[in-house]
Amino acid sequence: MSSELKTYAIRLKPGDDLRAKLEELSSARHINAGIILSGVGSLTRASLRLADGITSTEFNGPFEITSLTGTLSPDGVHVHIGLANTKGDAIGGHLLRGSQIKTTAEITIGILTGSSFRRVFDPCTGYAELEIEQAEN
Repeated sequence: MSSELKTYAIRLKPGDDLRAKLEELSSARHINAGIILSGVGSLTRASLRLADGITSTEFNGPFEITSLTGTLSPDGVHVHIGLANTKGDAIGGHLLRGSQIKTTAEITIGILTGSSFRRVFDPCTGYAELEIEQAEN
């Protein structure tokens, strides 16, 4: 079972909310199974949920986006981001709304045409987790 990979590239502009734009793109393009292939750019502010799974923290930049990865589905997006400040110190976590583009964000999305992603509540983790359905070939 395999999926055909189609790609879509976007450029976000100053002031855009990174997560909100990814959610809008996923909805507008009716993406059933999307993956972030690459993402670079900068933020003025980052809103992240940290590794404890509870804490939501806002960080004031500027920041360079050093890593951007995640999945897009009709049930929502799940995105992690790595950032570096002006000293090169790194921070990262689960991307939340409120992460504002400074100059640009250049993002490439892969769309798996033979697959479908869903998010279903998992009582073991307490979160809506990824379920993958693949079309039979």
